[in-house]
Order: sequence, then C-alpha cells, then structure tokens
Amino acid sequence: MKMKRVWIILTFVGCVFALLHGQTSGRRGHQGQRGTPGQFDYYLLTLSWAPEFCYSHGESPECQGQHFGFVVHGLWPQYGNGYPENCSSEPGLADASTMTDIMPDPRLVAHEWSTHGTCSGLKADGYFKVVRQAFASIHVPAKFSAPAAEFLITPAEVKDTFLQANPQLSREEMTVSCGNNYLTAVSVCMSKDLKPTACQNLRDCRANRIKVPPVR
Repeated sequence: MKMKRVWIILTFVGCVFALLHGQTSGRRGHQGQRGTPGQFDYYLLTLSWAPEFCYSHGESPECQGQHFGFVVHGLWPQYGNGYPENCSSEPGLADASTMTDIMPDPRLVAHEWSTHGTCSGLKADGYFKVVRQAFASIHVPAKFSAPAAEFLITPAEVKDTFLQANPQLSREEMTVSCGNNYLTAVSVCMSKDLKPTACQNLRDCRANRIKVPPVR
C-alpha cells in the first residue's frame, strides 16, 4: 500500500512537471546530433527578447548600457526532425564585435558559429552575412520596438502582431517561445535562400497569456 502511494505521488509530480514544461517552448523540437556541413533542411531564425534574458543575466554585455528589444540568438540549421550541431572546426570570425549590433555579446557570436554556423556549409563571413540578411528580412512590430512598461499578451496575439508587420509570413512559419509565462523568443523558419517555410516538429508556447517586460 505504501509503495502504491509513492507511485501515485511520483506520477503526479511527473504530470505537473510535464505541464509546466509544456508552457515553455523549447529552442528545438528534438535532440541535436553531429552533422555534416551543408546537409540540413531549413534554417530557424530565433530572435530573443533581451529584457527577459537580462532579468537574470544582468552581467551580460547585451545588458550593459544599450537598450535592446529583440536580438538575434541564432540562425540554426534544422532537420525535419532534430538538428545538426558542431559540424566542423572551421574558424569563426576574426572580429566577433562586427556582429554585436544585432548579436550583442561576442561570446554568443563565437558560440553560435561553432555550434550551429559550422553546419551551414558556409565560411564564417558568409554565414554571418546570411544571419544579417535573415534578420533584416523580418520587421519587428512597433508594439515590440521599445515598450516602456510591461504588458500581457497571448502567444496567438504575438503571432498576429508579427503577421501584420510581415505579410509574407504565415502562422505555420513562426513559433513563439516562453518561460515561466514570460516571452523569451520569436522564431521564423526559413529555407536555405531565406524564404519563409513551414516549421517542422517545433514546440510553441502553450501559456494562456505571457508577460512582456519593458526595454530599459
């Protein structure tokens, strides 16, 4: 009888964890795997909401002095299921600071290259040129340009706002990520030539409403 009670408690805890985890959209749908440069299906452009990141990472360079809203977290090669990573030891940018206007931490630039950029099949200069092109192709809605106060919004409304500002996109080509009911990122799936394409096997935020902290 005692063992049965323990099993019930463990099952309940597992269900609660799964529910909470389901409200946080993961970066990827599946586990990464060693890949071959250039062999992937599409890109995932992920724009992180810097104010949420800076709440718990105030020491990060992107949280010092400048006031960022959406910044580029990465442009990630994806498979239909899963994604490649650490595909080669090809050297990165000679000067990572050339990207810090949109990826405001040289350490992030270096990490994104070694983990994801090496899977693109491009040299570092070419890859980060594509990162800029991908970012420039997405118009950040005015609502998210520099909010002065925190506001609440549903994940569906986040998509609506981006769709209004980017009529070339559809819902199936975007994901919204959240953590602890806060907006963490908006991602757009793109073909290798940076055309919007349907996302595959990626999680969306399941929270009813999410908080968007202000740009400070």
